Amino acid sequence: MTGKLGLDPALVARARELARRAGRPVVELARSHTTVSVERAVLRLAGVSGADPDGIPWVNRLVDAVVADVGLGHGVAVPVFDALVREGITDVTLLAQKAAAGSVRFDQPTGRAATAARRAARRSVGVGVRRVDRRRAERDRLVKRYGDPAQRPWIYLIVATGDIYEDIPQAQAAARAGADVIAVIRSTGQSLLDYVPEGATREGFAGTYATQENFRLMRAALDVSSRELGRYVRLTNYASGLCMPEMATLAGLERLDMMLNDSMYGILFRDINPIRTFVDQRFSRQVHARAGIIINTGEDNYLTTADAVDEAHTVTVSQLLNEYFAHEAGLADWQLGLGHAFEINPDVPESLRLELAHALLARELFPDAPLKWMPPTKHMTGDVFRGNLLDGFFNLVGAMTGQGILLVGMMTEAVVTPWLSDRDIAVQNVRYVLGAAGGLHEDFVPASGGFIQQRANRVLGEAVDLLERIGEQSLLSAIAEGTFGIMKRPADRGKGLAGVARHEADYYNPATEILEAA
Repeated sequence: MTGKLGLDPALVARARELARRAGRPVVELARSHTTVSVERAVLRLAGVSGADPDGIPWVNRLVDAVVADVGLGHGVAVPVFDALVREGITDVTLLAQKAAAGSVRFDQPTGRAATAARRAARRSVGVGVRRVDRRRAERDRLVKRYGDPAQRPWIYLIVATGDIYEDIPQAQAAARAGADVIAVIRSTGQSLLDYVPEGATREGFAGTYATQENFRLMRAALDVSSRELGRYVRLTNYASGLCMPEMATLAGLERLDMMLNDSMYGILFRDINPIRTFVDQRFSRQVHARAGIIINTGEDNYLTTADAVDEAHTVTVSQLLNEYFAHEAGLADWQLGLGHAFEINPDVPESLRLELAHALLARELFPDAPLKWMPPTKHMTGDVFRGNLLDGFFNLVGAMTGQGILLVGMMTEAVVTPWLSDRDIAVQNVRYVLGAAGGLHEDFVPASGGFIQQRANRVLGEAVDLLERIGEQSLLSAIAEGTFGIMKRPADRGKGLAGVARHEADYYNPATEILEAA
């Protein structure tokens, strides 16, 4: 028996082995397929940028043209760089413009022509990867210069005006108030767009569009705040939805620090095809690994549709699967912001002790991960005083169990989009609790054989039982049956399926080749 919870090391090892068995067929599926979004990410690394007068990105126009001529299963890199040689041009964006005008045809070359195209594609994509490397080194220098926050967990706060030029001063004000991580919420529905909007945007819906220019603007603004405050302020956005690989790539190019990147969120809550999602998430995590980006996973969302007590073990199962997928893609433990949440109905007897058990279980299963601890939302009401108290309990559990990233809960969660004054009160709540609790996690040890230990061990046992059942069928079948978040998502349905293709024998992706070589 080990740790504060007395977990059986053999059972923990069994859970990880079962997660590996459940996840391995999905990885094999991802390694043998590609998607339009993966191929667009490759071309973004090769330098394609901008959009046509109708706002359609040139990278979409180029991939669509290649797919129309030779299909998706070969990958787009070889046909594109073969066409560059034939056309006698070196600008990939210019090629995209010519393709959109119908003046270029694409072929799948063979022999020396294919070899030359592969070599040129790898060289061009390598330039983009080296830019990602430089941005990572730049982050390391800035963290060394300004320092990290003095305390853990890091305080994670959201801005969401819809207008990037309004988000910036709000984000800077939040940093001055004590936020260590700024998350720019993405505009409602953007995850279902199969393209990334271009340029700075001012008209988002309940959030701001995620674009490369918006990333650049916010990162530059928070660099100013880092200098002012003497601590490095981190920036978060979303690598999810139909453009997950492109978002990951743009985040790496613009030095974002964290990205929301769960393996199943888009499947369950946006009805995106499971195969599309798993192929996209593997590539996106390879990019995140190279860029030194921390991923935040979305297990907390399961508890908004399913009961947080009865289905607590599904969160643990998803965390174990996310860990396996992340490690396979090259992410280190310090990059695994595995998600969980304070979502038990407060009217349930012993609800605080249950929350402590669940949070401490996550901490002990993943001791080196910067766990992302999410506040109550499902059971918030119009009673803002009760809501502020619930958030205080949430903050206390975060301090007692040594969480890594603490999202600030808002007492007006169930009433309105929070005002700036609401955020100030919420941050005060966090800072008071963390300051008063100090190193309480060092002193907090549940009673041996008591309620908290029993509950945590029960959840782990239920997680192992579920992983056993998944192993008897498959992860895709389990998702189809509604195992996670009570959402049923079959593998042959969902948005984006048309943008998936099995690799042909001559498939080539220079980005994957470079990333896996590392």
